Amino acid sequence: MERRTGTTSRGIRCPIIREGDDLAEIVTRSVLEAADCEGFEIRDRDVVAITESVVARAQGNYCTVSDIAEDTASKFGRGTIGVIFPILSRNRFAVCLRGIAEGADKVVLQFSYPSDEVGNELVPIEMLDEAGIDSYRDVLTLKRFRELFGDIRHPFTGMDYIGYYQDTVKEAGAECEVILANDPRAVLEYTKKVINCDIHTRKRTKRRLLNAGAEMVCSLDELMNSSVNGSGYNEQYGLLGSNKADENRVKLFPRDASALVYDIQKRINAATGKSIEVMIYGDGAFKDPVGKIWELADPVVSPFYTSGLEGTPNELKLKYLADNDFADLSGDALKAAISEKIREKDSNLKGQMVSEGTTPRHLTDLIGSLCDLTSGSGDKGTPVILVQGYFDNYTN
Repeated sequence: MERRTGTTSRGIRCPIIREGDDLAEIVTRSVLEAADCEGFEIRDRDVVAITESVVARAQGNYCTVSDIAEDTASKFGRGTIGVIFPILSRNRFAVCLRGIAEGADKVVLQFSYPSDEVGNELVPIEMLDEAGIDSYRDVLTLKRFRELFGDIRHPFTGMDYIGYYQDTVKEAGAECEVILANDPRAVLEYTKKVINCDIHTRKRTKRRLLNAGAEMVCSLDELMNSSVNGSGYNEQYGLLGSNKADENRVKLFPRDASALVYDIQKRINAATGKSIEVMIYGDGAFKDPVGKIWELADPVVSPFYTSGLEGTPNELKLKYLADNDFADLSGDALKAAISEKIREKDSNLKGQMVSEGTTPRHLTDLIGSLCDLTSGSGDKGTPVILVQGYFDNYTN
């Protein structure tokens, strides 16, 4: 019988993962038990994806506020530190900020506006227009911002992030001054020592600061990039990709997990005879049309994956073929013509009209986004996702 489904994405329920757990065994067992219980089969080129959170938890990859403070002080020598372009997130940044503030005497906190890097809004852009503010050029003090816009709260969380971050710094024992500017060099009027907290633009920001005369610049990936007093760390991403564990600790992005994905691949192959792919995923890469939040607060969607997930899709646009090449066909004749076209397609369709409108993104970014939407971030209890049929096409 002809298969009537294409890609499916299943959340796989797992036990609560704790530090030191054998994650390869737990993931393998959970996937196989789900298949047995729900009556589906594991197939070649299925994708098993594990959220980065449980990988880091199993690794015990945590650090404390004190660890962050010690690392900050050792690199900057206390004094006045500029902290620029933080994202507006209690989960992602508040604990990190407290650690940075404990390692400084004064923090000059520079917010981008009207929103942070991932789209969290400080002030509606329409209000900037009405006030005659040019966000590309104007540097606003906190007093001026409040005079113009008042106490504006985040539409989803109800938080006043400027006030919340300011209080966080003060409670950590440091003095705090707030400015709002989109040019990173604005902070150099206050201090020549800067931590730039942007994620995807961090290399350019650091370069611009150094070229403008900054004495010391660290991006977040350069804090906690080595162990402090036996703490966790991430040599590649530092504090980027971290999440609040409790009021005094953050869970860092996972590290050294290449062996894990290949171990799970090998175990499932031994149990089923099927050749699957495995990846670890964090935030998906998509934008909320209402809140305008771009989800990707992690440095990458997938830090570790098996080799079969390299590359980008190589797909034909079916509606283009139906409306152009085979506009005079319908029914079985159209189906046969398109199927034959797919079987004969070039191994690299880049630049060809027949692929126009397909998604030229990395496979791990596409599949990781699907997995993030499937697992969610709440109480579903499905930190493992099984994606089936992703590499199928109309002929399968």
